[in-house]
Amino acid sequence: MALQRIKAILFQDSISFTYLKHIHAHLLRLHLNQNHYLLNKVLKSAFHFCRPDYATAVFSHTHEPNMFLYNTMIRGLVSNDCFNQSIDYFHSMRKEGFLPNNFTFPFVLKSCARNMDFGLGVSVHSLVVKVGFDCDVFVKTGLVGFYAKLENLEDAHKAFDDIPEKNVVSWTSIMSGYIGVGKFKQAIDLFRKSLEMGLRPDSYTLVRVLSACSRLGDLGSGEWIHKYVVDIGMGRNVFVNTALVDMYAKCASMEKARAVFEEMLERDIVTWGTMIQGYASNGLPKEALEMFNGMQKQNLKPDCYVMVGVLSACARLGALELGEWASSMMDMNEFTSNPVMGTALVDMYAKCGKMDVAWEVFKVMKVKDLIIFNAVICGLAMTGHVKAAFSCFGLVEKCGLKPDDNTFLGLLCGCTHAGLVDDGRCYFYGMSLFYSLAPTIEHYGSLVDLLARAGLLDEAHEIILSMPMKANSIVWGALLGGCRLHKDTQLAEHVLKQLIELEPWNSGNYVLLSNIYSANQKWDESENIRSIMNEKGITKVRGYSWIEIDGVVHEFLVGDTYHPMSDKIYAKLVDVAKELRAEGYVPTTEFVLFDIEEEEKEHFLGCHSEKLALAFGLISTKENAVIRIVKNLREAKKEATGMYLESSGILDALTKVYSPSFNLHLTYQEVLNWRSCKLKFKLYKYIEQIKAVLTFRSVDRMVLFPWRKSKY
Repeated sequence: MALQRIKAILFQDSISFTYLKHIHAHLLRLHLNQNHYLLNKVLKSAFHFCRPDYATAVFSHTHEPNMFLYNTMIRGLVSNDCFNQSIDYFHSMRKEGFLPNNFTFPFVLKSCARNMDFGLGVSVHSLVVKVGFDCDVFVKTGLVGFYAKLENLEDAHKAFDDIPEKNVVSWTSIMSGYIGVGKFKQAIDLFRKSLEMGLRPDSYTLVRVLSACSRLGDLGSGEWIHKYVVDIGMGRNVFVNTALVDMYAKCASMEKARAVFEEMLERDIVTWGTMIQGYASNGLPKEALEMFNGMQKQNLKPDCYVMVGVLSACARLGALELGEWASSMMDMNEFTSNPVMGTALVDMYAKCGKMDVAWEVFKVMKVKDLIIFNAVICGLAMTGHVKAAFSCFGLVEKCGLKPDDNTFLGLLCGCTHAGLVDDGRCYFYGMSLFYSLAPTIEHYGSLVDLLARAGLLDEAHEIILSMPMKANSIVWGALLGGCRLHKDTQLAEHVLKQLIELEPWNSGNYVLLSNIYSANQKWDESENIRSIMNEKGITKVRGYSWIEIDGVVHEFLVGDTYHPMSDKIYAKLVDVAKELRAEGYVPTTEFVLFDIEEEEKEHFLGCHSEKLALAFGLISTKENAVIRIVKNLREAKKEATGMYLESSGILDALTKVYSPSFNLHLTYQEVLNWRSCKLKFKLYKYIEQIKAVLTFRSVDRMVLFPWRKSKY
C-alpha cells in the first residue's frame, strides 16, 4: 500500500523539492532505495528541480545501477548544463560494460558539442556505427547537431542526408548549423525546402529561421514567414511572436514590430525588452522610454536586456537624471559583473557629460573587455579628454587586448575634435601597419573630417579619391563642412554635386551650400539654391532641442509657444538680450543664412529652439546647476569639442555645432558671467539624430506633455 502511494506521489508534477526529500526518506526506511524504477523517478524529479547535486548523491548510493539509471543521469546532467559530468557518467557506463543506445548518444553528442570536444564526438560517432544505431533518426539528428555546432557543415550535411525520415528536429539542427556560421540565406532556403516536403515546423524552428531573417535584414522573407505563422495557427505563441518583433525591429520596421506586439495576448520580459531595444537601436528613444513605462505598469522587473535599451535611450536624449533613476532599479553588482550592462552605463554617463562618473564605473568593473575599453575611449574623446583617451589606448595593449575598428574610431574622433592632425594621421595609418586592421569607410570619414576642419581641404579631397571603396554621403559631408568653415565655395560646389547624386532628397546639402554662398555675399547663388529646393519640393528638417529638468525632458521647436512657461521663457530672452546689448554685443549677421529661414520669421534670431531651451534652463535651475541641451540638427561653425566662444555670442553660438546632435552643459554661473573674456562650452557628440522626446517623471510615471499630445 505504501509503495503504491509513493508511486502515485512521484508521478505528480506539483510536488516540491522538500517533499521529494521526504519521499526519498520513506524509500530508505522501507528499504526501497535500491528499486531502480523508483530511483529513476527520484532522479528525474531532482533534475526537474535543478538539483543535479542531489541526483548525483542519490546515484552514488546505488549499488548496481542499470542502463536506464545511467541514461537518466546523462540526460538530466545535460539538461542542467553539466556537460563535463554527463561525459564522466558516459565513461563510467562504458567501464561497467553497458553499451549506449539511442537514448544515450543524442545527449552525449550534445555535451561534446557544447564542450567543443571534436575528438570525443568523432569517437562517439564511431561507436554509433559499431553498435548499429547509425540509421536511427534521433542519433543521426544528434550527429547533425554536433557537427553543425562545431561548424563542420560538410559532415553535418552528410549525416543529415543519411537520415531516411527527417523530422522537424533534424531540419532545425542543420538550419542552426548554417546560422551558426553566418550563412543565413542558406538557412532560410532550407526552411523553404522543409515546407515543400510537407514538414510542419515547431515554435523553435520558427524562432531560429526568424533569427536568420533578422541577422540578414531580410524583411521580405520575414514577412512571408509571418504570414505562414498566422496561416498555421501559431500567431498566439509568445516565443514566435517575440521572434517576429525582434525580426521587424532589426529590419528597422518598428511600426510592424509594434503591431505584432499590440496583438500579443501574452508578453514576457523578453518581449518587452525586444521592443525597448528595438526602439533604442532605431533612433527612437522617446518610444523606448514610453515602452519602458508600459512595462513598469505591468509590474515587471527590468532585466539586463531591458536596462541596456533604457540606458541607450537616455544617452541619446541626454537624460542623465532619468538614466540614473532607471539604473537604480538594479543592484550595482549586476552592472559591475555584466560587461554589457556596465558598458551601457559607462556610455550613458559619458554621453551625458559625466565622464568622471563613467570612469568610476569603469574602474570597478570586474571584467574589462575590449568593448568597455572602447566605450571609455570614445567617451573620453567626445568629452575633450583626448590625452586621457590616448592613455586608455595604451592600457588596452597592457591588458593584452587587441584593438579593433571601434577602438581606432574613438581615437580618430578625439583627434578630430581636438584638432590633432598629426596624431590622427598616425592612428589612421598605424592601424593597418601595426595592427593589420584595414580602415573602414567610417575611419576614412573621420580622417577626412579631421583634415577638413584643419583647413587641409586638398589633402582631404585626395583621401576621398584614393579610398578603396566608394565614398558615401557622410564622407563627402565631412569635406563639405570643412569647405563651409574655410569658405572654399569652388570645392564645395564639386562636393555638393556628389552629395546630391547620393541623396537628392536631403535638404541639408542644399542648405549648407546656400550658407557658403551667403557667407561670401553671393546672394544670387544662394537664392538659386532656394529656388531649386522649392522646385523639387525639398523642405528643411525642423530643428528640435531638448533639456532635462528634474528628471523631465522638455522639447522645444523654433518659435515655440506651446510650453506652459512660454511667457517667462521669452521674458528671460528679452532680459538676456538687453544685458548683452548693454555690454556692447552686436548680433553676428554672417550666419543669418538660409538654414535659419524658419527662425527668421520668428523675430529673426531670437527664437532658436536651443535658445528657448537655454532660457528655460536658466529660469528652472539654481546657481551652479548644470544645463544640458540636446539638438537634432547638424550645423557647423567652430570646433565641437572644447571650443571657446566669445561671451557676447553665448546664445547665438549654441546653434553652431558639428555633431548630428549634441549635448551641451554649462553652469548657471557661467551663463550669467557675461563679462568674462571667454567661456568654455563642452559639446558631446551623438551618433544618430534624435527625432522626438517625451517627459518622464522619475517618481511615478511617464506622460507626454499635454501641449504636445496632438503631435503623437
